Amino acid sequence: AYALGMPYYVFNYKDAFREQVMARFAAAYQHGATPNPCLDCNRYLKFGLLETRARALGCDVLATGHYARIEQLPDGRYTLKKAVDATKDQSYVLAWLTQEQLAHTRFPLGGLHKTEAREIAEAHGFCNAHKHDSQDICFVPDGDYAAAVERLTGAHSEPGRFVDTQGKVLGTHRGIIHYTVGQRRGLRMPSDGKIYVVRIRPEQNAVVVGPDSALYTNECFVANMHWISGEAPAFPYRCSAKTRYRQPERPCTVYPAGQSGVRLVF
Repeated sequence: AYALGMPYYVFNYKDAFREQVMARFAAAYQHGATPNPCLDCNRYLKFGLLETRARALGCDVLATGHYARIEQLPDGRYTLKKAVDATKDQSYVLAWLTQEQLAHTRFPLGGLHKTEAREIAEAHGFCNAHKHDSQDICFVPDGDYAAAVERLTGAHSEPGRFVDTQGKVLGTHRGIIHYTVGQRRGLRMPSDGKIYVVRIRPEQNAVVVGPDSALYTNECFVANMHWISGEAPAFPYRCSAKTRYRQPERPCTVYPAGQSGVRLVF
């Protein structure tokens, strides 16, 4: 900002970040889920508090360095699109954006590859031109999520039982915050072959394990659906989806399920 002669302000949102991002992250792990705190950070901080402050300062738009794109459709509505650089796409962490927010947001890096962005930064003499890519969650730089959850909550995760899909006790786990569905490494228990975390049952403090075949399914339930267009499509709805960031999308059909949830059948 100084190099470009831009006005520069620092706002302190530490309390809001702890409450809306870090606390939600810890609570999700305590309930057996695997959260993505970037979704909450964008929803409540960047496109919540920061956008509100930007408007108070008289700014017309909010520009960020996310690798994503925004396109206005012929009917006037806005659509969120993936970045040109598929390896850096961040559209998935912007899923809570509204039509009003999209109308006043710019993603100048969305049409560039990361290498091009670095070249531009280097051409202007910016010190971050060769900055390492961020891989970990910003408030868990060492990657030890369980330790972070214990620090945030002040509670130690209680050991419990490893059980198979039939309920047979197989061993003792270190606490459910140490595990995520699909995990194979770090289970620290004897087995005759490769076993995976199949399910986490926080109400019983149990971790269900089994072979990879126990993870196979052709459907999933998604709660608290948010439709960026402003309204739900006509069901059943054909689209593509993925359940993990690095997976390629797969064709699926979406059905309504509950008040704001949907069921995806692949």
